[in-house]
Amino acid sequence: MNRLARFAGFGQTEAQPEPPQQHTEVVVERMDAEQLREPIIESLRRVYDPEIPVNIYDLGLIYSIEISANGDVAIDMTLTAPACPVAGMMPQMVKDAVSGIEGVGEVAVELVWDPPWGQERMSDEAKLELGML
Repeated sequence: MNRLARFAGFGQTEAQPEPPQQHTEVVVERMDAEQLREPIIESLRRVYDPEIPVNIYDLGLIYSIEISANGDVAIDMTLTAPACPVAGMMPQMVKDAVSGIEGVGEVAVELVWDPPWGQERMSDEAKLELGML
C-alpha cells in the first residue's frame, strides 16, 4: 500500500471508538483571607528601603493590608519622605514581593502621604537596629 493510501486510511480496520471521558472536578482549596496575613507580612519584611538597613514593615511604612475573600490584596504604604529617591520603584517592589505568595490574587499598592510617616511608627526591633533604643 502506498503512503497516500495509508494516510487516507484505506485498508485499515475501523478504529474502536474511545470510551467517553469522565470529567473529574478539580477542587482548589482557597486560604482564608486572614491566613494570608502572616505570609504577606513575612514577605514585606524581606523588602528593604535602600537607604535604611531596616525592612519596610518594621520601619512602619506599611499602613494597611486589606485582604479580600478571593485573595486580592490592597496595601497602603508611605515613604520616609515625599522626596525619597525610591518613590517610583518601592510600590512595585512591594507588589512583586506580595504577588509571589501562594493564594494571593491581584495586588494593588497605593502610596499615601497622610498621615505623614514618623519614627513612632517604627517597631522596637527597627529602633534597636538603628541605635535609637
